Amino acid sequence: MTVEHNDLTIRPIAGREELDLFSRLPYALNEELADDLDEGRRRPEWMWVALRGDHLLARLAWWGRPGEDTPFLLDIFDIDDGSADRDTVDTDTVDIGVRLLRTAMAEVVPADTPPPEYIRDIPADWREGEATRRVVEDRMAAVQRTGARLFVERLRFQWHPGTPIPEPTGRLVFRPIRDTEEILALMTRVLDGTLDAHSRDDLTRMSARDAAVRHYDDELVHYRSPREWWRVATLPDGEPVGFVTPARNDYNPIIGYLAVLPEHRGNGYIDEILAEGTRVLNAQGAPRIRAATDLGNTPMANSFQRLGYVNFERTINMVWH
Repeated sequence: MTVEHNDLTIRPIAGREELDLFSRLPYALNEELADDLDEGRRRPEWMWVALRGDHLLARLAWWGRPGEDTPFLLDIFDIDDGSADRDTVDTDTVDIGVRLLRTAMAEVVPADTPPPEYIRDIPADWREGEATRRVVEDRMAAVQRTGARLFVERLRFQWHPGTPIPEPTGRLVFRPIRDTEEILALMTRVLDGTLDAHSRDDLTRMSARDAAVRHYDDELVHYRSPREWWRVATLPDGEPVGFVTPARNDYNPIIGYLAVLPEHRGNGYIDEILAEGTRVLNAQGAPRIRAATDLGNTPMANSFQRLGYVNFERTINMVWH
């Protein structure tokens, strides 16, 4: 579908041959686009542009699971920041972004369903510089005008090989998970008192068990690495304390899910569990380890920092429900 309004053209890209056009606006995910298309994580009909002549003014792209008919996330949305150093906001550019969003969503998002969550990676210090702040706020403003709201801001961390990993203290014993039911039962239990915004939102609409199953199905089942990497932390007598799922997703080695059971929180176990997950991935030769947590999850963020993980970026998440 192509929509033309005055001299503005809004349409999906024709295919791989237009990746250079789509990538004219800079963003870290540009380097992943070709592989994503090859693997079925993106489709040309999910990648839209707003053009004035041959000038790319705005673009967006959804990401999805291979083989699924509808996208899972909106993770690319850019507008031309060529006037980012001007004293006044270029409202026309933001307006074009809004028109692009509305046109593309009408074609891609199934009727009577909320659009997929919007996420964007942003600098860790994005509020400190005027130009950087405006880049983020202009995109948020455009998304908000289509009915979305800020859901959560998250911290992204990275660990580099050579960073010291604390030796085991002997307080905990680590073993692989026994089966799917064990990890689902543990995931259900740790939702009591969770600080994670997505989990808390799920709990307003479903049981803890259903929320755990949804999390497992949406994320953990899609890891590319073996479940034998996952670890249950126990006391020496075998009582479970928590768990960690070191893994590899489509792009990076990650600390996917780490949690301590409610009755064992406050004892400093979180650092030992994170250290074990880091050891597992380091033993696999990980060139780096990525992890993330909500800005408001101070205990988890502090644990990452104590273990030498560097907060290199943040993420904003926006939703339409």
